[in-house]
Amino acid sequence: MLTFDEYQQRVIASVGPLPAQRRPTAEVADLLGMVTAESVRSAVALPGFTNSAMDGYAVVAADVQRATEESPVEMPVAGDIPAGDTRQLELSAGSCWRIMTGAPLPTGADAVVQVELTDGGTERVQIRGAVDAGTAVRRQGEDVQPGDEVLAGGTLLQPRHVPVLLSVGVDEIAVLPRPRVAVVSTGDELVSPGEPVAHGQVVDSNGPMLGALARECGFEVAEVRRAGDTAEAVRQALSELAQTADLIVTSGGVSAGAFEPMKLAFEDSDHFEFVKVAMQPGKPQGIGTVAGTPVFALPGNPVSSLVSFLLFVAPAARVLAGRDPAVPTVEAAVAERWTSPPGRQQFARVVFDEDGRVVRPIGGQGSHVLGGLAGSQALAIVPAATTEVAVGETLRVIPLEGLA
Repeated sequence: MLTFDEYQQRVIASVGPLPAQRRPTAEVADLLGMVTAESVRSAVALPGFTNSAMDGYAVVAADVQRATEESPVEMPVAGDIPAGDTRQLELSAGSCWRIMTGAPLPTGADAVVQVELTDGGTERVQIRGAVDAGTAVRRQGEDVQPGDEVLAGGTLLQPRHVPVLLSVGVDEIAVLPRPRVAVVSTGDELVSPGEPVAHGQVVDSNGPMLGALARECGFEVAEVRRAGDTAEAVRQALSELAQTADLIVTSGGVSAGAFEPMKLAFEDSDHFEFVKVAMQPGKPQGIGTVAGTPVFALPGNPVSSLVSFLLFVAPAARVLAGRDPAVPTVEAAVAERWTSPPGRQQFARVVFDEDGRVVRPIGGQGSHVLGGLAGSQALAIVPAATTEVAVGETLRVIPLEGLA
């Protein structure tokens, strides 16, 4: 039996980043959550022109050096320069332009007097405070020069990167695409949601759940489908999906029973192996490839499928996307005692207290228990050597919200 860490590292090592794609920066909303495959360098200077950093009056600083509240300097206003003005304007000595934030500075001006230091005049203005050259002036190129690196390769694109991507004059960038995840639920007993459920049948909740998890984690869902309990049905489904998906995840058919379709389909394959992992829930696991596409075979109990997806499939998919595979955790104190099976690392469903720093178990910890799953907020990681979790003990915890 493999330890949890051994199997997780085997999973992560089994995949590599997807080939990079060049994508238009104009589609920046679609790029968020992707990783840059190479550095992004500016094609232009930023700011693109010298402009005012505030509302006020563009002046020659030397003309207002003697201005005070008691003895203001009065000068004519040549006109207004609003933001977006494309005129090439000049400033004559002894005069000024009323200028708005972001508007281009007229040639000859070297400072801006903020409007609060004036009487706000529109034809003539009284300036009641001196300013130095460069005051409230944003010089062309003082932020970014052509050729400067604005985003390093390996950057996970976030909303804060949008302004620079759209401003540096680059039409397209190289990114690692979101993995396309295909989901297959196995079992003749499964029926689609909304269909009548006969004796011995169950609604296929795993397929929709795993698809929802894939989306929540920032991946694309290629398809969600079901396959019957025969080896032929499973092989056909996976072979078809391998043509379009970057990763396939299945649920069910990996346990020790006599009719396990995933095992029947691939137990003799050189490209697949079925293992037992010292963890609760999620002990039976399968890993392999079909036509070169990675396949992760998860147990069929819904809780086991969810936990296995978060701990194995999501890290592998993050590797495909060029992202850090590490599973995010936080620390929390234990508020209520519970037990853990000896020799198996437990991932217990828990809820947070109001401050988010204390956890307590919710529902039974069996892999078939759905009531506690719906109310859980996190998975508490109990080491394999621990059989009793004590009140006040500190554990690492995997939050179940904000999975992307």
